[in-house]
Amino acid sequence: MKQRTILREVSIKGKSLHTGEEVHLTIKPAPDNHGIVFKRTDLYGKPELKPIIELVEDLVRSTTIADGHAKVHTVEHVLSALNGCGVDNVLIEMDASEPPILDGSAKHFVNLIQQAEPVEQEAEREYYVLDEPISVTRGGSSIIALPHNGFRITCTSTDDRGIHTQHLSLDVDPETYVAQIAPARTFTIYEDIEELLKLGKIKGGSLDSAIVIKGDKIVSKEPLRFKDEFVRHKILDIIGDIVLAGMPIKAHIVGVRPGHALNAELSKVLRKKILEKAKGAKAAAKSKKSAVVEAHETTMDIRRVLDTLPHRYPFVMIDKVIEIVSEDELVALKNVTINEPYFQGHYPGRPVMPGVLQVEAMAQAAGVLLLRKLPVEENKIAFFMSVDKVKFRQAVEPGDSIEIRVKLIKIRGNKIATATGECKVGGKTVSSAELMFMLADATD
Repeated sequence: MKQRTILREVSIKGKSLHTGEEVHLTIKPAPDNHGIVFKRTDLYGKPELKPIIELVEDLVRSTTIADGHAKVHTVEHVLSALNGCGVDNVLIEMDASEPPILDGSAKHFVNLIQQAEPVEQEAEREYYVLDEPISVTRGGSSIIALPHNGFRITCTSTDDRGIHTQHLSLDVDPETYVAQIAPARTFTIYEDIEELLKLGKIKGGSLDSAIVIKGDKIVSKEPLRFKDEFVRHKILDIIGDIVLAGMPIKAHIVGVRPGHALNAELSKVLRKKILEKAKGAKAAAKSKKSAVVEAHETTMDIRRVLDTLPHRYPFVMIDKVIEIVSEDELVALKNVTINEPYFQGHYPGRPVMPGVLQVEAMAQAAGVLLLRKLPVEENKIAFFMSVDKVKFRQAVEPGDSIEIRVKLIKIRGNKIATATGECKVGGKTVSSAELMFMLADATD
């Protein structure tokens, strides 16, 4: 499945639930792998915040992220709408610290996304596929994530007295989310209102934006949208808070009396597993990369050179290794063509290869030799530290083939290495230098 963004930017205005501020929110398209990012346009420097668990600061009746002086409160409904509609990459600009609460559901944000028209992008969407159960418990509340080839949520919502107990299980996809989850409004217990006001919360709250439960009665400006609207809103919050894990999830989530704090705990565990998996994949890739430097090889084509060196276009300065003379000596080739990007400015009408790039070619050839000489398990990378006794004897022009000969002088404790290098064109020396390298662990 491909990643998705929106076709056009869209905006909405309204009052925030907890701060009571008037806010203007704009959702803009973003490129592949950008993710969901909030931008505070009202603050100096217009700081950007990514909704990940490491930035979560406050979880009392909402989810707040903070990075330095920049905060965004109550992100869960916007995140839920984006996640529920399958939108991966957007920039959300706000001129205040909290999105508008609107009617207390995600319905208006969904309408906004549909108006913006979600579109597929080039990059594939990556999922974290759960491979073992995860369980988080707090008092009488719990949330469990089970391996599942899809995204399913089973939830039980109830108050302390068990009067308004509701249960629902849904496979979540954009169509189901829009029809069955997004319209569900937030709710609160009447007795909690005074305490929330003392905490500086719900300054913008009203019956326009929430349902109030008072004993066995339900106080609402309009009839319930679903008989089980409370549990549907709990599912809405889980879908928003799970975004904090940093990657789309394939799992069956089972929640009993969940809340933002418990949802965040689950996201924290998932985030840890995601990072551990990424670290393991990275280490395996680096180990595989180091293994391509094989002692028996006496020549290397460009594919082997690229397997060995970290450099890429336009900074690969050797095209092949002609001969590995010995453990301490190597001959490489660089074909110089008019297509080299630096010839546009060096110099117009008189193209000449810069001397520093000849030195770089010598350094890269020496790097190949160093990495070949060291044991694979060392997993080192050579950093060019200094150059001495540099001499340029003749101009190198398009059409020239440079023979690069490098020789290792010494390696001290697998930490410092020195080498000599010489570039020749048509058998004549065009440049030479003494080079020094620092050897560091590739994982550092």
